[in-house]
Amino acid sequence: MKQVKKTLALAMSALMLLAMLTGCGSSKKDDAPAADSNTETQEPAADTTSSKLDQIKANGKLVVGTEAQYAPYEFKDLDANFAGCDMWLAQQIADSLGVELEVVDMSFDGIIPAVKSGQVDIGIAAFTKTPERAEEIDFSDLYETSAQFLVVKTGNADVYSTKEALAGQKVGAQKGTIQSQLIQSALPDSELFELEKYPALALEVQNGNIAGLVVDQAVGESLIATSNGGLEVANFEFTAEEASFGKAAVIAKGNEDLVAAVNEVINKVTADGSYQKAYDEAVELAASMGL
Repeated sequence: MKQVKKTLALAMSALMLLAMLTGCGSSKKDDAPAADSNTETQEPAADTTSSKLDQIKANGKLVVGTEAQYAPYEFKDLDANFAGCDMWLAQQIADSLGVELEVVDMSFDGIIPAVKSGQVDIGIAAFTKTPERAEEIDFSDLYETSAQFLVVKTGNADVYSTKEALAGQKVGAQKGTIQSQLIQSALPDSELFELEKYPALALEVQNGNIAGLVVDQAVGESLIATSNGGLEVANFEFTAEEASFGKAAVIAKGNEDLVAAVNEVINKVTADGSYQKAYDEAVELAASMGL
């Protein structure tokens, strides 16, 4: 009997102790300051200290988007290497940053979206600086200016020398380019005809399917030189107000340090004449390749 009482007493003591411990635990939880509800669910803040320029240097490469069928600015040589004065400029920028150059070939109208999304770091593809584009992308300083040519089938230089003569006619431009906008604004009575590539547009002109195509002077001269006498420049001129274009690199907004770094290179190579030399060499190479 004594043993039973002793056992019951021990059991009661254990229950009381357990109740006290449980009560103390509840009291501490209730009295503790409320936890921040975001502590467990909030994701770590994004690293805003690393700029695009810092990322390029950390990655050890500058990724440039281009459309490599626009000689003499960007094209591929006989060894399938990227060539042209724009690609030379891209290499100068990469060298100045101390990184490797990686070039991504894509459709022209896909370059700005690729820059904005971060698929490429910058775009260099004879981009014309316009207010419309500046609303969605940042531009570097200008590195080249070019007149605009109307290229027509040989024998039609005088036929299509006025806007009136081009009224109702199809006039070609590469899709997504400033030339498309120029045709719509300066030749409103003409019909815009767009294709992805200039060689295909040149063929349409030679075959008589369209009246002509609008293109940068250097590219127009290249197309004419390789047309076996099938193309010539029309005796037609856009006014300076209609077509006062300059070329610049495109960079995603909010990257002022990268823009400044690119501008430093552009200002140097345009001032010392090295870009003009690269341009002249690219024209010669493209001509030797029949581009």
